[in-house]
Amino acid sequence: MAQRPVEEPGLTRPTGSGSARSLLLTVLGEYVLPRDAPVWTSALLRVLDGLGVEEKAARQALNRLSASGLVTAERSGRRVRWALTEHGRTLLSEGAERIYSFGRARSSWDGRWLVLFVSVPESKRELRHRLRTRLTWVGLGSPAPGLWVGPHTAREAEAKQVVEELGLGPEVSSFCGPFAGIGSERDMVEQAWRLGDLATEYAEFVHAFAGMRAEPGADTLLAQVRLVDAWRRFPALDPQLPLELLPPHWIGVRAANLFTELHERWHGAAQEEWDRLTAPLTPPA
Repeated sequence: MAQRPVEEPGLTRPTGSGSARSLLLTVLGEYVLPRDAPVWTSALLRVLDGLGVEEKAARQALNRLSASGLVTAERSGRRVRWALTEHGRTLLSEGAERIYSFGRARSSWDGRWLVLFVSVPESKRELRHRLRTRLTWVGLGSPAPGLWVGPHTAREAEAKQVVEELGLGPEVSSFCGPFAGIGSERDMVEQAWRLGDLATEYAEFVHAFAGMRAEPGADTLLAQVRLVDAWRRFPALDPQLPLELLPPHWIGVRAANLFTELHERWHGAAQEEWDRLTAPLTPPA
C-alpha cells in the first residue's frame, strides 16, 4: 500500500533535485536514519560541500528542517550536532521504504479502473493543490478537470481517506470498473499522466548515471547521494501503471534496474566512508 504524502514537502518530491534542502534530506535518509545517532554539523557541511552546496546554504537548510520539526540541535560547548526527531524518523522511514522499493515489481492488473469525480471551485486554489498532490501520490491521474482515474483499485480506501481529510466527502463520487467501448484507453492514459514527459525524465536519469564509475572513498559516498537524490522524485511522478498500459520497452523499467544496480554496488563502500567520516568527530575531553 502506498504511503500517503507528508505535508512537509520534499521528502519524496524535492523542490529541486540537487538543491541544498533536497541533498540534505537525502544524506539524512541514507546515512543518519539507519544509525539513529546524532551527527556533527561539520560532518554534514563537509558532505554537502562535496556535493557543491555552499556553507551558508547548507546551514540554512539545516535550520529550516529544524523549524519543520524534522531535526533537533544538541549543543556540546560551542559545537552542535543534529538528531532526527521522532517525526523526522517516521517521515524519512516512510519515504525510504517507497524510494528503495519503487519500480522493482508490478502486480498483475485485472483491467479495472478506480474513478473519482471531485468538485473543487477554482477559487480554492490551495485546496485544489493539496488534493492534486495527495491523489497523485495515491497513483491517480486527471485526464480532465474534476475527473481522477487510476488502475490501482485497491487504493480506494486511501483515496477516500484523502478526500475525507480535506473535507471533500460530499463533493466526491467514485466507482470501479473496466474501460468501456467509447474512446481510447491509451489516449486517456496519456492525458492523465503525460507519459512522454515522464519518459524524458527517466531518459535524463539514465543518461546521467548509466556507465558512471565511482572511486573508493568520498567519491562513492557522494555518488550514492546524487543517485538517491535524483531517484527519489520518481515515486511522486510515476503512478506505476501496469505494463499493459505502458509503451513497449518502457524506459522506466530500465531506469529502475539501473538505480537498484548502482545503489547496491555503492552501498557498502558509501556506508563505510560515512562511518570513517563521522567516527573522529567526537567532543573534546
